[in-house]
Amino acid sequence: MKHCLTIAGSDSCGGAGIQADLKAFSANGTYGMSVITAITAQNTQGVFDVQDINPSVIQHQIEAIFDDIRVDAIKIGMVSRPETIEIIATTLKKYPLPPLVIDPVMISKSGYDLLQPEAKKALVEMLLPMATLITPNLPEAEVIVGYKIDTIERMQKAALDLHKLGCKYVLVKGGHLENDATDVLYDGAQFHLLHSKRLETINTHGTGCTLSSAIAANLAKGLHVKSAVEAAKAYITEAITHGFKLGHGVGPVHHFYALYTKAGMES
Repeated sequence: MKHCLTIAGSDSCGGAGIQADLKAFSANGTYGMSVITAITAQNTQGVFDVQDINPSVIQHQIEAIFDDIRVDAIKIGMVSRPETIEIIATTLKKYPLPPLVIDPVMISKSGYDLLQPEAKKALVEMLLPMATLITPNLPEAEVIVGYKIDTIERMQKAALDLHKLGCKYVLVKGGHLENDATDVLYDGAQFHLLHSKRLETINTHGTGCTLSSAIAANLAKGLHVKSAVEAAKAYITEAITHGFKLGHGVGPVHHFYALYTKAGMES
């Protein structure tokens, strides 16, 4: 079995962050491990508090995994402080780096800032150049490149500019477009437009975390980046389609819909 590591924040209601990543790893046939960078107090209605983990504890979590267990792919999510980013980059450089997917988590669906403004420079300079693939949505890509992205052509321009930061592949997600849900994958030479129908549902908590983790799981299993992204998109589309109500706000996607169905369980 392949082993995937998520380095991200904890979501107390289980729909996003570390919890979503581990579910996505498992649902895509890999073994999940975690390094927690922050603890959030959140539910389906929003994020109410964040406690960042001490950098030395983050370092020791990474070392504990790599010194004992083979890591076949890494997903990095919420890394809110420069100190957090620096210790992750420094520690990972001590080991042979497997495929690395970075989901540049910046703002929660409820509008809570999950990346401190001063951390943007560290993210761009220290982590993004290490990535096999980065997976920003449109608001996240706009923060990094500094201009509005509201068309496919602008998404392609952003992908070019993001690629110049040093990552090998860029997936600009188009879920925030007005009338389309097309994603743009750029491999350094050509663009691949990945189309999917827009799903009208409120239950989308954890979509970005889940997609990036599914991609990492597919890379761990040996898929090429484009194939890994396509398979992950099919998985997240099904998970969103069968997302469910939880609490009084934005419900989660259904990470295990296919497995529940196969087992004859009510989903």
